[in-house]
Amino acid sequence: MHMITANDLKVKGVPVLDEALSAHREAIITVRGQARYVVLSMETYDRLRELELDAALAEAKADLAAGRVHRDSVDEHIARIST
Repeated sequence: MHMITANDLKVKGVPVLDEALSAHREAIITVRGQARYVVLSMETYDRLRELELDAALAEAKADLAAGRVHRDSVDEHIARIST
């Protein structure tokens, strides 16, 4: 993973991000020597979101298959979650 200082980002701007992301999937921006932010290419971000949504869908399907679901009316649902 490539490290970019906040000062380099301030001085060099977006080109420093372009350079880092051309060789790595992500870059860490450090502030006073501490890792504070992660920058991803849109391609990498989109792939991570897709994997996250796939995991959520798999979890929902597992809940449905195991019977961990409620089939309530709106009023019943509100009453159930309000208590």
